[in-house]
Amino acid sequence: MHTMLPFLSAFAGSLVLTLLLTPVVRELNRRLGMVDKPDPRRINTMPVPRGGGVAIVLGVAISYSLFLLATGRPAMFGLADGVFAKMSALSVAIAAIGLADDKFSLSPKVKLLGQVVVALLVWGWAGLGFSDLWPSLPGWLDCLMTVFWVVGAVNAFNLIDGMDGLACGVALIATVGMAGAIFFTAAPSSTLFHFALAGGILGFLRYNYHPASVFLGDSGSMYLGFVLSTLPLASHTQNSYLVSVGIPLLAMGVPIFDTALAILRRSLRRLIARGGAEATGRVMTADLDHLHHRILRRVGLNQRTAAWILYATAAAGVVIGFLAMALKSRTGGLWLASLAFLAYMVFKDSTVELFDSGRLLERMAHAQGREARRRTMVWSAPFYVGVDLLLLAGVFLLCVLLLEPPLRSWHALRSCMAIRVVAAFISLALFRTYRTVWSRAAGLSWIRLLLACVFGSVAGSTVIYYWPTLGQHSIGPMTLLYAVLSFVALMSVRQIRNIARNLFYELDRARLDGRQRTSRVLVYGAGLRYRAFRRELVRMAPRGDRMIVGLLDDDVSLRGKYVDDVRVCGTINDAPRVVGELKADAVVVACEVSDDWLKVVREILAPTGVKITRFAFTEEPL
Repeated sequence: MHTMLPFLSAFAGSLVLTLLLTPVVRELNRRLGMVDKPDPRRINTMPVPRGGGVAIVLGVAISYSLFLLATGRPAMFGLADGVFAKMSALSVAIAAIGLADDKFSLSPKVKLLGQVVVALLVWGWAGLGFSDLWPSLPGWLDCLMTVFWVVGAVNAFNLIDGMDGLACGVALIATVGMAGAIFFTAAPSSTLFHFALAGGILGFLRYNYHPASVFLGDSGSMYLGFVLSTLPLASHTQNSYLVSVGIPLLAMGVPIFDTALAILRRSLRRLIARGGAEATGRVMTADLDHLHHRILRRVGLNQRTAAWILYATAAAGVVIGFLAMALKSRTGGLWLASLAFLAYMVFKDSTVELFDSGRLLERMAHAQGREARRRTMVWSAPFYVGVDLLLLAGVFLLCVLLLEPPLRSWHALRSCMAIRVVAAFISLALFRTYRTVWSRAAGLSWIRLLLACVFGSVAGSTVIYYWPTLGQHSIGPMTLLYAVLSFVALMSVRQIRNIARNLFYELDRARLDGRQRTSRVLVYGAGLRYRAFRRELVRMAPRGDRMIVGLLDDDVSLRGKYVDDVRVCGTINDAPRVVGELKADAVVVACEVSDDWLKVVREILAPTGVKITRFAFTEEPL
């Protein structure tokens, strides 16, 4: 117990002082007008004072300074007192920049400039950087990495401070994680400041947890990001990449991941805005698509549930780091597993970014003028030819690996590949496949492509069979396999545009699902007219607000099956039940029906009160 007394003292002193200071700072900020009022960009529904992070700064700084004076212990990690004093001054400076933003709403460029200056002073004045971990690192690169790391962490915590208790909770978990890593690999006394910081964060979290009575503000979030990014630089844990880099990265995984997505999302929207009339803001402009916003929408605006989901995610990162430390030389598989988990999170929670990527591609594709489109058509032909030649060569090599024909030399392999690729290409040209618009191809075009592949494979096999030095014993299987695989490869490439269009439509459905202004459409008819109607929605997806939620069709054999990933929920007689289950607000008739049957449809749907429209192909005389 005696050995734990210094740690408990550092923690308790900061905890108590922050608990006492936070109400004072909260009331002072309220009188100074530093209050976040409800608006469409904020979650809070009542005015809440901001800038409360000053209480953490004061609580940690005062209590830890008194602790050092009373015990005579070294400041931190064996650092010289001068270096610790410089880092303390820089942490106060970054908090002061944040406080100025809380009070005067600084422009993003001014705030970023202040952050960069402080980060440069960390490297140039305080002498901290990555060179202790990598001694051979050039000075300019060490400076660049240090500035990027510090500024990135500061902005990461600034961005996630959009929900009650989120930034504080994640910072607390990150602090405990880094302290634990150092506690078991270096001198335990090196974690005294971590305990003091944890006490300050926990004391403030008492008032910041939902429903929050005070917000961190930029002063608190920037301070936490700065301290958590510079603690690993000050630890001097040489020859331990995991402790110095791995644990901090995993511990701060939530804000880092959220920041990366925010930069990608806002950059895409900025590029989209340049080509159209819609204004989507700048890269540093706030939006409502951060991780916590998405989770909030998913859990029904329950802030406590959303916060604990993100707490658990941050804690999982720390646990992965601890397991890696315990496994030592067997960490490869663990890191691969963590990367797989991260990839899952990216594709699971980044539909907004993927959808915006689709919007950008769609804008670029349709914003070209006539001359630009003509140039695109001119250059597209050699592009497709080049892709086809690479595919045909790749298919040949795959067939060789699968069948292993007895080719006597590398020269024979090259000769056989050249003959098959040239024969297949000539066949594709003879069958006019390069004159077909594949995005609008009909069934006959695909049959022609198949025949071209078969004819080319047979022609190539014939030449190889009668070539004096290239005869093969497996000529028959090779001919069949090459024809089939080349058709599959060429067909897949020609379907990429349709696949991409459908993918972005599905992403659009995910984006629209759950939004209040989205029109949820139930389609009556699962045949060709429905396919045409769906194509129209795909084409209009970047500008539309309608999504298909289900299908109705009088063919009872289709019940429960899926057409274009949309479920057939029953016949028209089931419409009232299906409308209620799917919360549909519109029904589109996309099939051939008589006027008398339309009256029946209206009568069936009348009790639901949904809007009824009819999608039809029309031909009018001019």
